[in-house]
Amino acid sequence: MSVETYRVIGMTCGHCVASVTEEVGEIPGVDRVEVELSSGEMNVHVAQPVAREALEAAVIEAGYRLG
Repeated sequence: MSVETYRVIGMTCGHCVASVTEEVGEIPGVDRVEVELSSGEMNVHVAQPVAREALEAAVIEAGYRLG
């Protein structure tokens, strides 16, 4: 298992964190998602490599964008 770190732009509250966590968590291969509101940092724990495009699409679906 490995951890990939990204920055999410546009989050302002706990609901934002929950939305991003839920959308990214549904991607096949993602085991766990940790999102920190204050820094915008998102740690994605994966069993296999996940395409950045898939992560970006999930974050956009939640209403935000990757930095």
